[in-house]
Amino acid sequence: MSAFKITPQETSNPKILKFEANQFLVQYDSYEYSNIDDTKHAPLAQQLFYLPFVKKVYISGNFVAIERYDIVQWADVQDEVAGQIQDYLNDNGVIINDKTPKKEAVTVYAESTPNPNVLKFVANKKLVSSVFEFNSIEEAKPSPFATALFQFPFVKSVFLDKNYLSITKYDVVEWEDVTLEIRTFIKNYIEQKKEMVNSNAAELLVKTTEQLDRQYEQLDDTSKEIINLLEQHIKPAVASDGGNIAFESYDPESKRVRVILQGACSGCPSSTFTLKNGIEAMLKEMMGPKIGSVEAING
Repeated sequence: MSAFKITPQETSNPKILKFEANQFLVQYDSYEYSNIDDTKHAPLAQQLFYLPFVKKVYISGNFVAIERYDIVQWADVQDEVAGQIQDYLNDNGVIINDKTPKKEAVTVYAESTPNPNVLKFVANKKLVSSVFEFNSIEEAKPSPFATALFQFPFVKSVFLDKNYLSITKYDVVEWEDVTLEIRTFIKNYIEQKKEMVNSNAAELLVKTTEQLDRQYEQLDDTSKEIINLLEQHIKPAVASDGGNIAFESYDPESKRVRVILQGACSGCPSSTFTLKNGIEAMLKEMMGPKIGSVEAING
């Protein structure tokens, strides 16, 4: 086995730093430790908790991720920590004992979006199978998770998609004051394996695969082409920013396309630029005279 080499890597959370190895540390499982008492069967994590600034330790695949307390900055200690991990591993230190009780690690990271009022929270677990957007606690009835989030007085809307959610806030708070509270709430909710959406939510909101397929088949060929182009070329980009673009309609006479902006895209200052220089330009280039203009509706 070649010598271990550890390289610090930043994450979207400034308090969490990944220490990547040039080979696998553990296979198939992930581990999370919140204090030294949890580390009886995890000698590497136990050693790390002797560092006074270590708050949590995650071990998965080829990396160790450490969440720090605010008493230090990573820039001041990351090289020393990387060296300690590297020396420990190269000295044949044990990472995980075979008898370690498996614990499924749940991680949630906060990411900024082009919309200053929207923050994206990404989990390492699948949250929902369909896209959902709720703009009020009344709309959120099919989702216990969204309903719970609306209990925070600053939450204006909630957008759910696969392994992430985007939350739009009112201007009464700044994200820096509430991000940790929201992230902790989401993480605990996932760990407790509570229901994200009711079992009939997709059907109730016409979101099942069968319902969407039926809607798609009823459309004209031009509308289908627009949808396919949005799926292939636009949605992946806006999803990375915590948003979504949904097809609403196509008028063959005016050649006008209407789309719905959801999540971080809704009300975003840069959405007009994205609409005209992104979606409209792409559709005109690929579909020619079939497209006259693209208009947006905030979801």
